Amino acid sequence: MANALVVDDSRAVRMILSKNLREVGFDVREAGNGREALEVVAAEKASLRLVLTDWNMPEMNGLELLKCLRKDPALASLIIIMVTTETEMEHITEALDAGANEYVMKPFDKEILFQKLDLTGVRA
Repeated sequence: MANALVVDDSRAVRMILSKNLREVGFDVREAGNGREALEVVAAEKASLRLVLTDWNMPEMNGLELLKCLRKDPALASLIIIMVTTETEMEHITEALDAGANEYVMKPFDKEILFQKLDLTGVRA
């Protein structure tokens, strides 16, 4: 089973995303901000295939997390999808330029999420 990490400061959003990922066969871990996410990544680097991260979070935001993860050559194949309320084109461009594989705007439904997973090739 592939491992995924859901990073969002909203427990409700983490629950929704985690439920959706479990439906398609992921073993899911959760983190409430980027710093917590880095701890999970450090512990599960070898088996982690997917990160879904919000942009706006305390301590370390999603863009900072994205940039940090992309600095590690061992994580080059990690699929990272931003799932956020940031809908301005400049934010989308900034995230994609920083290494996000896809971008999902809140609110979303699970079909949109699954389409993005399919586009990245992370879903079997």
